[in-house]
Amino acid sequence: MTPYIKKEVLLKASNVSLCYGDKCILRDINFTIRDIVRPGLQQGQVVSLIGRSGIGKTQLFRVLSGLQKPTGGDITIHERKPAEVGGGIEVWRERPVQPGDMGVIFQNYYQFGWRTVRQSLLLAARKNPALADKEADAIREYAVRFDIAEVLDYYPAQLSGGQQQRVNIIQQLLKGSDFLLLDEPFSGLDICVLEKVTELLLQVSLSDELKTLIIVSHDIATAAAISDTVFILGRAAGAAGSTLVREIDLIERGLAWRNDLRDDRGFRDTLAEIKDCL
Repeated sequence: MTPYIKKEVLLKASNVSLCYGDKCILRDINFTIRDIVRPGLQQGQVVSLIGRSGIGKTQLFRVLSGLQKPTGGDITIHERKPAEVGGGIEVWRERPVQPGDMGVIFQNYYQFGWRTVRQSLLLAARKNPALADKEADAIREYAVRFDIAEVLDYYPAQLSGGQQQRVNIIQQLLKGSDFLLLDEPFSGLDICVLEKVTELLLQVSLSDELKTLIIVSHDIATAAAISDTVFILGRAAGAAGSTLVREIDLIERGLAWRNDLRDDRGFRDTLAEIKDCL
């Protein structure tokens, strides 16, 4: 097994519930995402939230992003901030998630039709103080890395679906958030584009030690193949609302950070286990 340790808590959901009047959508959602550290590597986190259509994934997506307040419970994130005393020393601070804390990529991604790719990326980069006076360099670097350098001066209508998705991901990376929340990123992609997108997400996860991807999906095999942890959203018999019915640590099973999983018997057994929970 690849050596690793799990350190500080990065995100925590505590007793989260969501109800509309008498209708309970989510109940007792509890999970924790920790900083994964691998010797000699920058290793971010990739977590998948898997569930059937209509189970409440979109509502949980909105609650995690801070775009919707839960009826009960809390979503908190932990971030590094300079200490107020003793300068130069960073400390961890816990606080409730707020809109804008997470880079959010919706299933139906949207671009301003009257702006070129370069103009849209520049707007995103200017929101990140760490890129002050270096926005153009950062855009060029990401464009090359994610294979959109030739379309920087194109308009959204001139892009393929895969190119539009990559532009959306780069926009969120330029904004500088440690968290990237993706809603059904594999939906509607052909096999060639799907492979490019999964490779792209793996690159993003390795870009920074604290970079955390949370993938909300019903594509079990693709999501699990690039994740270190899978949370399964389902319903318990006799209980209203959806909750997390299982947590699967793919690292402990030796099924994380590998590119040969599709033919691995343990991976196939894990996929069957996930399907049994849905």
